Amino acid sequence: MSTPLIMFLVFIAITLGITYWAARRTSGTSSFFAANRQITGWQNGIAVAGDYMSAASFLGIAGLIAFNGYDGFMYSVGWLVAYLTVLLIVAEPLRNSGKYTMADVLAYRLAARPVRSMAALSTLTVSTFYMIAQMVGAGTLVALLLKGSGINYNVAVIGVGILMIVYVVFGGMLATTWVQIIKAILLMGGTVFLSFLVLLHFGFDFGAFFTAATHVTYNVKDATTGATTQVTKNFMQPGLLYSGDVGKLDLISLGLALIFGTAGLPHILVRFYTVPDAKTARTSVVWAMALIGAFYIMTTFLGFGAATIVGRDFIAANGGTNMSGPLLAQKLAGDVFFAFISSIAFATILAVVAGLTISASTSFAHDFWTNVIHHGTERSKGEEVKVARVAAFVVGAVSILIAIVLGPTANVAFLVGLAFAVAASANLPVIIFSLFWKRFNTTGAVAGIATGLLASIILILLSPSFGNKNAIFPLTNPGILSIPLGFIGAYVGTMLRREPSAEEKFTELNVRANTGLGAEV
Repeated sequence: MSTPLIMFLVFIAITLGITYWAARRTSGTSSFFAANRQITGWQNGIAVAGDYMSAASFLGIAGLIAFNGYDGFMYSVGWLVAYLTVLLIVAEPLRNSGKYTMADVLAYRLAARPVRSMAALSTLTVSTFYMIAQMVGAGTLVALLLKGSGINYNVAVIGVGILMIVYVVFGGMLATTWVQIIKAILLMGGTVFLSFLVLLHFGFDFGAFFTAATHVTYNVKDATTGATTQVTKNFMQPGLLYSGDVGKLDLISLGLALIFGTAGLPHILVRFYTVPDAKTARTSVVWAMALIGAFYIMTTFLGFGAATIVGRDFIAANGGTNMSGPLLAQKLAGDVFFAFISSIAFATILAVVAGLTISASTSFAHDFWTNVIHHGTERSKGEEVKVARVAAFVVGAVSILIAIVLGPTANVAFLVGLAFAVAASANLPVIIFSLFWKRFNTTGAVAGIATGLLASIILILLSPSFGNKNAIFPLTNPGILSIPLGFIGAYVGTMLRREPSAEEKFTELNVRANTGLGAEV
């Protein structure tokens, strides 16, 4: 049995053990959806970091830097500063005002059924986009590691999908939280050691490291003639990925999506309902920012290290951009460390898809099934949890199918960037207006979510994002246009009519959001 397979099986055994332990302690709706709100600040902070540092971070960003240098590093910058938005605007009011989902905050002073319907649709869309990226990364990684064992990309994607469904269906939020904590600790440990090995390779001389990044040689194939030419590029110079006026706009668009999208990501927002109070929510964000900040700084060493030590051509021939980090580990420390880093990447994917699955299934069960279809009342005890478990199966199956259709070549960081754009366009405007604008009403919330959702998806379909050679919209990320459209849609919808009941409840919501009086415990 190969070393990678052994390490994979060890991690799977550990996480299944956690799921069994959590399943014995998971009874009731609050337990399944919010771990009984008993997660501490440091635990939730590490879990948030584990949820956030996805396959896009570990595999995708390292690959983007290895192939595009400075421009690829801009992904790291966007993700690094995004948590300031979460800390300053969202974390405390969300914890005080809601129960299980983002829609709880919106429905507090607005008409529940239309708002929850749109919020559930947006949550499922964002979660699916994000989850597809994780599944693509999982399939690529596992297929390469276990090559020759009969496990191909499709089998790997299906296997990861089954595991994530098991974690959520049986262990709920408690199992998901601890899988994320363990994964975050492993990921940080592996990344620190790999960064140490990169610096050791250059004698801990930062000057030598960055000088090497200014002379990266690789082959370029002419699209017309098919001839291959060797070129040397300065990877510290902007312009390899985002060049010209369109490229600059695309970079700005990406930055907007990453910075504002985090505060609208459903699987991040639900984490703040697992803590006992708003103070703990703030503490958890500070913990998350420290871990996330350190990690994204280290992606510099992973990406540039892969470009200079491994080489673009070798990476392209052995799994593509997503394998830059694991191949760097193999080059510097051999097959055992390669297997260890790959197992961490595998753990990363499992933890994130579990978080995405539980956020999507929670939104469907709590927002749509209970509060839209059944007007806020469960017909039988535990029905909401049962519906969430069924929804987890459906969400997992859909993600598996789409990931198989897309195939292993799509860069996972790029796919996640699209999910951030959808979240920033559809979710963030209505969250901000609901918390801070007295006039905001149900029409504005529905119009804002619908406009942001449709604008971002339509622009993605019209863009060159998925190989569309006749793209009408020239940018690969729609954020620069779809985010303002989301705000405009919410504003225009609000101004079309007044809703006295929503305005009357604004003061009550404002007091609760800022003081925690009446918050769910």
